Amino acid sequence: MSDSHNNDFRGLEVWQKCKTLRQRIWDLCQRFPQNERFRLSDQLIRASRSATACIAEGYGRFHYQETIQFCRQARGSLYELIDHIDVATECGYIKQHESQHLIEYIKKCIWILNGYIKYLKQQKT
Repeated sequence: MSDSHNNDFRGLEVWQKCKTLRQRIWDLCQRFPQNERFRLSDQLIRASRSATACIAEGYGRFHYQETIQFCRQARGSLYELIDHIDVATECGYIKQHESQHLIEYIKKCIWILNGYIKYLKQQKT
């Protein structure tokens, strides 16, 4: 990460992990059948983009409570991704072991995000 990113949301570990997740989701969706392009693929891509976008928007609010609220929205998008991954697995688009690895990575992102929310709450008081 370049030095210019240290002074904005791109320097946050949680944003960086979610960016990696966003890229992994994009790569995954490229393998889905064409008929899922505007259905499951679109939902997966939107949820993964929402996670990073909410973290970024919250960071720019400069108010702890608003930042926390946007982080909660990001967390909701990450949980939504888990559900979409389950659907993709049920449809046979993802193998079970790949699904498990991806869900574990999403849970890691959630864990880091929860730590960031806890930090923000402490800073708020």
